[in-house]
Amino acid sequence: MLSEDVKSAYDNFYTQNDTTWRMLGAKAKAQNIVNVCKGLKPAKVLEVGAGDGSILHFLNEWNFGEELYALEIAASGVELISSRGLSRLKEAKPFDGYQIPYADDTFDLVILAHVLEHVEHERILIRELKRIAKNIVIEVPLDYRFGVDKRMKHFLDYGHINMYTPTSLRFLLQSEGLEIVADQVSLTPAETTKFNEFVNKKSPKSFSKILKIELEYRIKSTLGKILGIKKQEQFANAYTVLTKKSSQTLQIF
Repeated sequence: MLSEDVKSAYDNFYTQNDTTWRMLGAKAKAQNIVNVCKGLKPAKVLEVGAGDGSILHFLNEWNFGEELYALEIAASGVELISSRGLSRLKEAKPFDGYQIPYADDTFDLVILAHVLEHVEHERILIRELKRIAKNIVIEVPLDYRFGVDKRMKHFLDYGHINMYTPTSLRFLLQSEGLEIVADQVSLTPAETTKFNEFVNKKSPKSFSKILKIELEYRIKSTLGKILGIKKQEQFANAYTVLTKKSSQTLQIF
């Protein structure tokens, strides 16, 4: 169970002040989810750690899933999700971070987007997701780079206590009896980077800075296509993976 101190810290985490920023990031995350779920037509979809409902907003708008459900540890997040008036949203509930209040195989798809990096006991949560869902889509930021341990404060300030590469996440999921169905790496869109730089960080806007951001995005995209998956993973900012239950089980000796 999530400690009371952590739960209290998150309760008032979501406010109306950063709505534009959250919606900008959520659109890219929602598109990644739709991309890896191509061909999957889930009737009941649950987002665990749904934040303020930004991703669900786009899924609702794009008619992804017949029924949408949300679980969130922050009381402020549950309130915001409920206030969005999403036509396909059936329920938004609080939960303790680990124990999911639904029966086995309730959902066709469970979404866990930019949550796992915050979770102290990853395998406990993954096993709960596996219990309640036929398919699971997970997206994590690719924070890991050489020397990342020198930037502990930066990541801890964001609550990121776990670091992943695509390889390490695949290993974790497969060792928990999940089969990889589809996956992709992605770069942060240039528009999101510009918003972060000029609005969030309040850096002076200039033609040269805008050009640098756009060129960096295009160069990384082009080099990734030319040099293959290894270089794509090196440049990427996020990894999205769709899994389903497999016959493989974790054995601890």
